[in-house]
Amino acid sequence: MSASLVGIIAGAVVLLLLLMASVKIVPEYERGVIFRLGRIIGAKGPGLFFIIPVVDRMVRVSLRTVTMDIPPQDIITKDNVTVRVNAVTYFNVVDPNRSVVAIEDHIKGTSQIAQTTLRSILGQVDLDELLINRDEINQRLQQIIDDVTNPWGVKVTLVEVKDVELPEAMRRAMARQAEAERDRRAKVIHAKGEYEAAQTLADAAERIEGHPAAMHLRILSTMAEISSERNSTLIFPLPMEVLRLVDMLRQPSDAAQGGSARTA
Repeated sequence: MSASLVGIIAGAVVLLLLLMASVKIVPEYERGVIFRLGRIIGAKGPGLFFIIPVVDRMVRVSLRTVTMDIPPQDIITKDNVTVRVNAVTYFNVVDPNRSVVAIEDHIKGTSQIAQTTLRSILGQVDLDELLINRDEINQRLQQIIDDVTNPWGVKVTLVEVKDVELPEAMRRAMARQAEAERDRRAKVIHAKGEYEAAQTLADAAERIEGHPAAMHLRILSTMAEISSERNSTLIFPLPMEVLRLVDMLRQPSDAAQGGSARTA
């Protein structure tokens, strides 16, 4: 084999290697950030494009949403209750150039700022607010973390507090509180029922007093209910007029006894 042929083959191999190094294919969910002699010239993709071998360097950046668990954090709430909280955050790169130039590792940076923000925000709220106003706290976390990561070209779309672990003593105290609250409601409902029953009975008595015949009908109805059962109860109906006559006769006698006592 002649030297010229070897040179041609070597040149062809070098040219093929340079061509392979210059051809880049980036999928739809990625972008290629190009550095030319150390200076950024922009992001390319998706699809097929060419770079200058040796002169250009490409850094791949994924644009897909990253789901990242925030490690459990021991937090002391505003009312001095120690809780263990873990959360999850969703974020994605919206500016590939800044995500490469502005920060060394945007995923690690987002994780660290999420942890510190979680401890800071939850340390400013009470335990009841943490358990009840979960949506509001999630929005505050998302807004604060997104403001910090925005210069990095990272958009935080959602932050969710997944679980709040309470100490066993606090769980027992909350259970007692819930039980006491249920007892209070039961007593209030019972008292309201007694009040309504008394009010209804007073209205019924007032209505019956204005219609004496209604009282007779009520007595007859009660007698019918008692007689329907097998018992040995004897009923002697006594008209209300007799009771009123007794009261009228008793009043003069009581007055006379009072006068004789004062004379003595």
